[in-house]
Amino acid sequence: MTAVCWFRTDLRVSDQPALAAAAAQGPVIGLFIASPEQWRLHHDAPVKVDFWLRAVKHLRTELEALNIPLKILLVEHWKNVPEALLAFCQQHQADQVHCNREHGVHERTRDRAAYSLLAQHDIALQGHHGGTLLVPGSVKTGADAFYRVFTPFSKACKEKLRTAPYQRAPAIEKQSNAGLPASDDLPQALSALLNVTPESLQNAWPATTTAAHERLEQFAQTRMAQYQPDRDFPALPGTSVLSPYLAAGLISAGQCLHAALVQNQGESDSGQRGIVVWINELLWREFYQHLLFGYPALSKHQPMRPETSAVVWRDVPQEFNAWAQGRTGIPIVDAAMRQLLATGWMHNRLRMIVAMFLTKNLLIDWRLGEAFFMHHLIDGELAANNGGWQWSASTGADSAPYFRVFNPISQSEKFDPQGAFIKQWLPELATLGSKEIHDPSPISRKALNYPAQIVDLKSSRVRAIEAFKNLR
Repeated sequence: MTAVCWFRTDLRVSDQPALAAAAAQGPVIGLFIASPEQWRLHHDAPVKVDFWLRAVKHLRTELEALNIPLKILLVEHWKNVPEALLAFCQQHQADQVHCNREHGVHERTRDRAAYSLLAQHDIALQGHHGGTLLVPGSVKTGADAFYRVFTPFSKACKEKLRTAPYQRAPAIEKQSNAGLPASDDLPQALSALLNVTPESLQNAWPATTTAAHERLEQFAQTRMAQYQPDRDFPALPGTSVLSPYLAAGLISAGQCLHAALVQNQGESDSGQRGIVVWINELLWREFYQHLLFGYPALSKHQPMRPETSAVVWRDVPQEFNAWAQGRTGIPIVDAAMRQLLATGWMHNRLRMIVAMFLTKNLLIDWRLGEAFFMHHLIDGELAANNGGWQWSASTGADSAPYFRVFNPISQSEKFDPQGAFIKQWLPELATLGSKEIHDPSPISRKALNYPAQIVDLKSSRVRAIEAFKNLR
């Protein structure tokens, strides 16, 4: 009999537990199930879908080098996936399906339904741990609860990883292709989704495991040690820019951790400070994945802190649109939003600045910002995106205190002191000096056709604090 490896957000061959388990059983067929309507319902960005599909084409090439065919099913809604998966297994006489577990509510509902239906026909669906460093649910407090604060969570993770280091999945050997079907091309309906992203953007984000590992290697060799001092400055190439590759599974968190440990002589909380801080960023991603598993309400647009459901958010579409279009009159906010619209990616410091501006200064519901980001991010992941927005909005786990409201102008002066990032994305302000560019004068705004601030930062900060302070 044949085994099926069902690829989802794990579009790689190396360190791929589900593929390794399937290959250990005998002949393997790879399977990718495309669900454009489900992607739309989840607000997956066109640039992200384009990245995924290009990654699938690369995955086919990698699998074929191992004589593993990649088949592609087009199933618009996940509710129809179990039946399609059963029919596929019966067609190819497969008695088992291997996949790496995903932790959102809809993903788990889909997989439980598939497991149940396949079991009725004596087909085993086996889930594996392939998306995080540690199995979600395995890192808990002494009271057997999920951690809601990052620092003790990260300490617990590091201790577990010290006593039981992350083990990468074994390499896949080339198999005989006798009797196996040919790989599929992308269906025409999916090929059309590749045409909406400009070629220049596709070139900026090559969707291959080769590109992912080249970026990791270059970062490890040249910038990882400097990560701590450089990471908050958006004009510097201080970050790894690996998030799209992690989100699509072109590289694993374990491979990233291994590269960091090699550079830091095996240490995760001592040694080179920049590397330790970057490892902590991997653990922040881990933290949000574990929370998504432990608190299903996060997949249902609910705040982690229930009392914050009582916040009276403002309904001001014109202000939201100004934020979304990069026309708030706050240069660092506008530059960040224009970076997102143009590239599908935003620097992490800027994500915090624009999220806090929307939820605190404009007092607009964080869920609108969360959905807007998912509509545009090439690296959109439910866990990380939700976690970041709830942190900024003071509604989530280990969130910023409700009275913490970033002053975007102060943030701009601190992290873009010469205005280099602002000038890159707001060329209309390029003639301004390094002091005025953070908050242009009324005369300069008029002359350069740059809008006035849509909100007063001081009074809006007070308004936000008032909205939150009686909820505790």
